[in-house]
Amino acid sequence: MMADENTNNEAQGAQQAGETPIAAERPQGSEQPQEARERGGRGGRGGERGDRSGRGRGRGRRDDRRGGGDEDGGEELIEKLVHINRVSKTVKGGKRFGFAALVVVGDGKGRVGFGHGKAREVPEAITKATASAKKKMVRIPLKEGRTLHHDGRGRFGAGKVNVRTAPAGTGIIAGGPMRAVFESLGVADVVTKSIGTSNPYNMIRATFDALTNQTSPKSVAQRRGKKVADLLGRGGASEAEAEVAAEAITE
Repeated sequence: MMADENTNNEAQGAQQAGETPIAAERPQGSEQPQEARERGGRGGRGGERGDRSGRGRGRGRRDDRRGGGDEDGGEELIEKLVHINRVSKTVKGGKRFGFAALVVVGDGKGRVGFGHGKAREVPEAITKATASAKKKMVRIPLKEGRTLHHDGRGRFGAGKVNVRTAPAGTGIIAGGPMRAVFESLGVADVVTKSIGTSNPYNMIRATFDALTNQTSPKSVAQRRGKKVADLLGRGGASEAEAEVAAEAITE
């Protein structure tokens, strides 16, 4: 009997001793603080990320930079892809191929520019060319917003171009790269002729040489210190007609 009681007492003591450490190791409510700490740690990281995003790091800054760096002022631009050329570079291991793009950009209201870019892929080359064209846009004076003020000639290298003003309804009589320039510029009536070369780069540069030499009656009158009506009345027109024509000139 004594042995059985001792055995029972030892078993009960062992159970109590075994339960006590378990209770000590995992007390009630111990899981919640741990989960709270883990959640708090994650929340802290999220807070740090939030602070970082608040400082302007990450995608937000990239998008703002693209939007703010756009020089067109939010206006819709007309982009014309004129030419794509595949170029290659011979290296020790073989050949590396790339692409060159020529792009014309304009707002259709008298501003136009061209640019070229090179890259290993076509979309990247077009993007570079477009960015270069936006940086080099120039303003060309237009008569009645549809044609040129006077005839002109341009030349670059072996390329020669002739541009002539045209009456309403004529349309754009031009081919290849020159048509892209006038469509982006916003010209509706013009007659052109290219002589000497079919290289699109030389044709574009010769066309811009002719366009940059265009002058308007306002600029000539300011340079000579006279009124626009005085310049327009020298061709045999009456003073009333000259004044009406001067008022119709917007640039």
